[in-house]
This record gives sequence, C-alpha cells and structure tokens, in this order.
Amino acid sequence: MTEATPVIRLRKNEERRLKAGHLWIYANEIDTRQTPLKELPAGAACVVEDSRGKPLGRALLSPHSLIAARVYSRDVKQELSRSFFKKRIEQALALRETLFSDPCYRLIYGEADGLPGLVVDRFNDVLVVQTGSGAMEAHLDVIVSALDAVLSPSHIIAKNEAAAREIEGMDRYTRALKGELLDNVSLTENGAHFTAPLAEGQKTGWFYDHRAARQKVAPLAKGARVLDVFSYCGGWGVQAALAGAESVTCVDASEAAIEYVHRNAELNGVGDKVGSIQGDAFAAMKQLIADGEKYDLVILDPPAFVKRKKDFKNGLAGYHAINELAMRLVKPGGYLVSASCSMHMPASRLLDVIHSSARHIDRSIQIIGYEGQGPDHPVHPAIAETAYLKSWICRVNFSY
Repeated sequence: MTEATPVIRLRKNEERRLKAGHLWIYANEIDTRQTPLKELPAGAACVVEDSRGKPLGRALLSPHSLIAARVYSRDVKQELSRSFFKKRIEQALALRETLFSDPCYRLIYGEADGLPGLVVDRFNDVLVVQTGSGAMEAHLDVIVSALDAVLSPSHIIAKNEAAAREIEGMDRYTRALKGELLDNVSLTENGAHFTAPLAEGQKTGWFYDHRAARQKVAPLAKGARVLDVFSYCGGWGVQAALAGAESVTCVDASEAAIEYVHRNAELNGVGDKVGSIQGDAFAAMKQLIADGEKYDLVILDPPAFVKRKKDFKNGLAGYHAINELAMRLVKPGGYLVSASCSMHMPASRLLDVIHSSARHIDRSIQIIGYEGQGPDHPVHPAIAETAYLKSWICRVNFSY
C-alpha cells in the first residue's frame, strides 16, 4: 500500500454487509465528508475502512455509479497486479476443467470468482471478455495479459455492448484484443455443436447458463412436438431435436438468430426436424393458438422482463401473459419449461405466475423439476444477485 492509495470510509454500521461476505459498496454507504467520493479516480484500487478507520479490504472504485466500489480482496495490501489476476483466473479455470470435458464454458463469473465486474466466456480457443464496471475496464490490459499467460488463446475479444456501461460513462464497443475480430464462435454444449454470432450476437454470443436445464429437459423431448419460444440460436431447440423430438419449431424476433437456428440444426444433422417462425413471440403464440396448434413440450426462455426493481409490476404482467399463452399451447399431459433470467424475479414468484396462469385457463400443473444456472456460473452465498437464473419444469393437465 502506498501513500497514493485512495481511501473510502463507510458510514456508521454500514460495514455489516461487507463483514457478512458481500462485496458491493453503495454510494450512500460512504461517508463523503471524510472521503469525498466524486473526487476519487475511477478505476483505481482503494482501501475500505469502517467508520472508526479500521481497514476492511481493497476495492475497485466506480465513483459515479450506484455501486461505488467492489471489494476484490480482504488483504488491504493486495495490488491489482498481473500475478493477482493470473492466480484468480487459474482458480476459476481449475473448477471448470473439473466440471467440463470440452473447453466451452463461462470461465470468469464476476464476484463469484473473486473478480467483480468481469465476465469471460470460453469458446475453445477463443475468449470473449466483458468488463461491467469502469474499474475493470481500467485494468483491461493487465487482465488480457493474465488470460494470455494462463491459456494462450488464439483470440481474445472484448464484447462490451451493454447499455448499462453508459451509466459509468464507458463507451460501447466490440474489438479484438488478441487476434482478429471474428464474426462467430464455435462451441460444444451437452454433446451438441453450435456456431454462435459474436459481432452481432447477444451478450458474449452464447448463453451457457441454461446448460444444465437443457440437459435436464432432454428426456421430455423424445418423440415430442416441441415449441421453443425466444429461441435465439437454437440452444434449447436443437438439443431437443438431438434428444429425439419428432419436430421442433423455434420462435425468435431476430432474422439473424433464426438463420443460426437452421445453421446449427444442419450442423447437428437434425435440419429436417427443425422449423422456425421469425417474429414477435407474443404475436406468434397468439397465431399458433388461433390455428389450433398444440405441443407436447413448450419452452419459454424470455429476455429479462424485470431489469430494474421499478420495472417489476410491468415485468410481472409480461410473465403472466407469456406463460398463459404457453399454457394454452401445451397438450394435456404435456410439459412446460418456464424460465426467467430477471434477477429481480424470485423463483417463488415465477412459480406463482405459472400456477396462476394455469388456474386462469382451468389447468393444473405438477412441478417435476427445477434448475438454476449451470456450475460455471457459481453462486456467491452472500450476494443474492449472483443467483439470477431459474427454470421451472412442469407437467400441464386439465384441472382435477
């Protein structure tokens, strides 16, 4: 620790969450009279003190964000060196190599891997990096150097397009940090092979978080007529076809995503089983209902309808509407998989939505399974926000 190291001091009793294991410090928890937050350098490492001046650890500063600092070490002398990042990356890699035989997974999952504000997805020899805070953005060069030292990938690409970056005054961009910029990436998931769009794709190009749920649902797809709503590139639908589905219909608003659905179906030898509807999911489902269509298995994997707490009421209405439409499309005795990636939508509330949607149209449900995010998205026990994904697997019947 040097004399130049910034210090932030917390208000009285605001250290309790940190002592319980949480890593975030909100702007209103900082004593700005003792430590003028807005004058501190964005991206710098700082020492965190309680109201009495006792050091609590080291954090990364984002002074213009609601989350003003994120603790990365309880050691107040821990510098953000290449060796620090290298050690944390090696720890994260050891877990994934234990869990997965193919080098395709989320390698770094932010706070849960001790690197708050950083996400890295691995696609064989390609790494895609997202820096979710100004602090991690400021250390991107040393992060890339550490990733290269640990894995020596052919490509490292920054995919930083999230709108939330603008809150911290960060630009949105996609660019190559090692190798050239790629249009797409290849990956293997649950034995299926996929190509995913990188430059034009969502997030890092793929959603590894539903891997476990997709595998769990596979037995329900055998011999089934399947509807995959919000299909993106066919992660659910193509795996359902490989599991023995009679037919799969993928629905997505993106023309490019639908093109990848068919590309991935052909890649796995199930092109004849997979069809598609390109358009708004709500409109497509209403039309399918009007046409009298019924499915043995309906999969709902929508985007986050509740992105912020203040969106909860409208988002809840959206989940009700989409689940009721899905319920109408399930054959009696068929199955519904209803997912939510909204951090602010608890699993219990989503289950309430599914149950009330069923009751509204005189159906009953049996819960036969539940799945959260895969183990390459480990949950930090003190940070509820790291457990964001939930999928309820239900059997749908006429009411008893």
